[in-house]
Amino acid sequence: MASQMRAILTSKPGPAAQVLSLATVPVPALESAYDILVKIRGVALNPVDTKVRSSNTRPNRILGYDAAGLVEQAGEKALFKKGDEVMYAGAVARDGTNAQYGVVDSRIVGRKPKGWSWEDAAGLPLVGLTAWEMLEEQFGLKPFEKQTKEHTLLIVNGAGGVGSMATQLAARIFNVKNIIVTASRQETIDWAKKNGATHVINHREDIAAQLKDLSLKPTLAFICHDTLKYLPILVPVMRPFGRIGSIVGAPEPIPFQAGPGGAFSKALSFHWEYMFAKSAEDYEQESQGRILNLLADAAEEGKVGNLTTVKEVLSLASLKRGHELLESGKAIGKIVFEVRDTIEEN
Repeated sequence: MASQMRAILTSKPGPAAQVLSLATVPVPALESAYDILVKIRGVALNPVDTKVRSSNTRPNRILGYDAAGLVEQAGEKALFKKGDEVMYAGAVARDGTNAQYGVVDSRIVGRKPKGWSWEDAAGLPLVGLTAWEMLEEQFGLKPFEKQTKEHTLLIVNGAGGVGSMATQLAARIFNVKNIIVTASRQETIDWAKKNGATHVINHREDIAAQLKDLSLKPTLAFICHDTLKYLPILVPVMRPFGRIGSIVGAPEPIPFQAGPGGAFSKALSFHWEYMFAKSAEDYEQESQGRILNLLADAAEEGKVGNLTTVKEVLSLASLKRGHELLESGKAIGKIVFEVRDTIEEN
């Protein structure tokens, strides 16, 4: 096995075109008995990559979280062995996946779905874990079962990676009756319907009026864009005892007010979802491996579909383009990359 690898680094905050660079660095070493070294064959891009890049001050940091590849080396307590095909979303405290090799705790790793390309499989872990944890652990829904309560789920920004996955899981794994997705362009409306939305409304128009026209009150609401903007809009339209969750952090206290008609008077609850919390806090990490394996099963059975809309070979130039597309706000689904035997500038 090689001792050196090619990787794409960033060392200071700034635009992708200015701060991403290509370098030769040492192949990472195992750090714990649970660790595995993975030869990376596919990676995917997420909004967290652009956020970390724009604020990063860690020298020579390798970005990237989603990956799929082959196990090259395994620690004595690792849950996988050399030669296994795996996928994972990594941990924020470790170097990322925009490289030829990566080290990850095997407890947060799942098997790669059979029949899926490396790069398409790499598009599953982060969005799959985020959506699944919100639906099961935060909202209390049971997978693969008929729900004991009839739910109406509202997903704000359903065309992004997490919103798209949440739509699929709600429709095909968690059996939610009404799935309302917000979208504003014809291509995103069509995308939401393809993923299983039963209704689509426009987040650029009056959400309350559109829900009234549908005669539906959400029991669950999943915010995938701008918590501070949408939380005050959602509280008045929720059914009592409803649950609101968000994956978008806020720079100031959230407006979950307790006044007349507010969250307190409806007994609403609010839930943050952050899939990196388990690895950061060493909390129930095995649950993420379980979820990823269930996602692999669902992918093989056709219950979870491919979210890829942009596919390229990983290079410095292609990764910069991917960051720029994500930050434009026009990306749909997942941007993924094939990782070949080396990583080039172009």
